[in-house]
Parts: sequence; C-alpha cells; structure tokens
Amino acid sequence: MNAYKILVVTAVTAEAEAIRPGLDSDLIVVGAVGVGPAAAAAGTARLLATGNYRAVISAGIAGGFPGRAPVGGTVLATRSIAADLGAETPDGFLPVEELGFGSSVLECDPALVKALSEALPAALVGDVLTLSTVTGTQATADRLAARFPQAVAEAMEGYGVASAALGAGVPFAELRTISNPVGPRDRAAWRLADAFAALRAAAPALTTLL
Repeated sequence: MNAYKILVVTAVTAEAEAIRPGLDSDLIVVGAVGVGPAAAAAGTARLLATGNYRAVISAGIAGGFPGRAPVGGTVLATRSIAADLGAETPDGFLPVEELGFGSSVLECDPALVKALSEALPAALVGDVLTLSTVTGTQATADRLAARFPQAVAEAMEGYGVASAALGAGVPFAELRTISNPVGPRDRAAWRLADAFAALRAAAPALTTLL
C-alpha cells in the first residue's frame, strides 16, 4: 500500500465531521483550517509540513450559480479562481494578471478530477471561485457569472488551499456541495442539511484516490 497520504482540508469542523465517517482508511487525513483564503493557505501549509501527502483536496459546502449548480448538488473544480484578487477601476475590475502580479487561476490536477468524476458521475464539473466576501446581491452575482462563464460555485478557501499545494508540489483538487444559490443573501433559505448530506454521500469517493 502506498504510504503517502491524502489531505482533505475543510474550513470548519462541521464539514470535516461530515466527511470523516465516509472514509475507511487512515491514509486520508481530514483537517479544518479556518474560513477564508489566508487561513486556508496557512493551515494547509502547516498540515502539509507534518507528513508525506500525495494529494490535497479542498472540500466543503459552497454557493452554486443558478442554472449551473443546483442546491444539494455536488461540484468538482477544474480550476480554483481567486475572483476578487486584483484591482477595482472606474472601467471595471482588473484581475491580478493584468496588474502583472501573478495569477488568480490555479488548475486542479486532471488525474484527480478524472478519478473523482468517475466516482461521482452526477457531479458537475467547472470553475469554482474563491472570494473573501460571500456574494450577497444580484448585481454581484450577475457580474461574477458574466466574468466567469464556466463557474459553477463560489466558496472561500479553494484558491488558498491550492496555493499551499502548489508551493509544496502536491496535486490539488476541490470538491464542493451546494447549500444555497449565489445571489441576494437570504440565510433562512440556505439548505445546509441538504449540502451536508451531499458532502457525507460524496466522502467515500475520496478513497478512490488512494
């Protein structure tokens, strides 16, 4: 058996606790590192430094873009994109690439995406956006949907986890389940139970990566 482990990173403990019961191998380590890309990057880097890992998966719940990813659904990222990394200008948003300061787009490992897609055939595949501020208006949702036509979901940690994985030379993927539509903030309408049920159901697919 390959001694190298898989690291699954979540933002909060509730997400980690939804994933752990579906795993039957001590070669998959699940850790909650905090909310937002900075906490995700720092926490993932810390965990990567504690052992030998063959892959890193950012996992948890997310908002889904209406018409692209339904509430209760599961999505897999092809790319994790820092959608608010850049500069605001009178003519619109400039991504960090246009400022000459790096890239806001990190590719997920194709082999990991393929394996997870085969294990989760109903999962939707597309870009997952990382935002430090959760979308709460229709205007912002519309702008993001227009800027990122392949985006299926938004969350707050994927790009941070991906950055740490890239720095460590470890393949990365992102798996999300949908609790709410991206758009006007209506916390009472979020279907957290459905998203956590989907996360529990998706967890066994992670063992196919071993």
